[in-house]
Amino acid sequence: MKMIQCVSPLDNGKLTVFGMDVTRQHREIKSFMGVVPQENNLDPDFSVYKNLYVYSRYFDIPRKEAEKRIEKLLDFVQLTEKRDTLADTLSGGMKRRLILGRALINEPRLLMLDEPTVGLDPQSRHIVWDKLTELKKKGTTIVMTTHYLEEAAQLCDRLVIMDNGQILVEGTPEEIIQEHIGSDIIETKDTDEIRICLDKNNARYEVIGDMIQIYSNNPQIITDHLMKQCSLEKIIVRKATLEDVFLKLTGRKLRD
Repeated sequence: MKMIQCVSPLDNGKLTVFGMDVTRQHREIKSFMGVVPQENNLDPDFSVYKNLYVYSRYFDIPRKEAEKRIEKLLDFVQLTEKRDTLADTLSGGMKRRLILGRALINEPRLLMLDEPTVGLDPQSRHIVWDKLTELKKKGTTIVMTTHYLEEAAQLCDRLVIMDNGQILVEGTPEEIIQEHIGSDIIETKDTDEIRICLDKNNARYEVIGDMIQIYSNNPQIITDHLMKQCSLEKIIVRKATLEDVFLKLTGRKLRD
């Protein structure tokens, strides 16, 4: 992310953004890029409006044009009524929306988002999702990092899952889930009898604690079959998610 933003030097190889070399054309690249960092870095002593106006000066946007854009952005991120409020007194969700608005002041072709909804309540998170979806429809290219797998499934047309700096898989959310899990997961209590039965039926499954997760594209057929042959007392059938894929590929142990 930092290399794309022309902040960190390349480790190796070549990197271009819209055909421009990040090592030689960083000023041009930054001119059409918007960045939403993981941490809130607003000017706390400035009002909502002044945060946007001061930032517009970095892009040499004429005053009248900047004022027009700010009015539109305040409406877009739903902060019009807070225009004269000090940034430091805003709620966490409002601060994230203001940072998003600030990142759009130069009407960027490329928007970089680092954990854009970290720490937000569900309502604020969904507002940000709605705004990012609107930007996608308008043709803005969005590159985002997130630990919220639901967020990735909601917003991403293409994603990569990384672990220890290595790309494990890439593709659309649907492709990744289908390839590594299947459409559905059947959950039941782990017993030796059920494991033997599943092995005899060549079922794809994983033992997680005292539960067994069975992966399937035909949950109804598999469930009926297992109920008859494996003496399952209680089962739960649910849709597979990106989180299931992530945990399967990276493990379930805590990381430092």
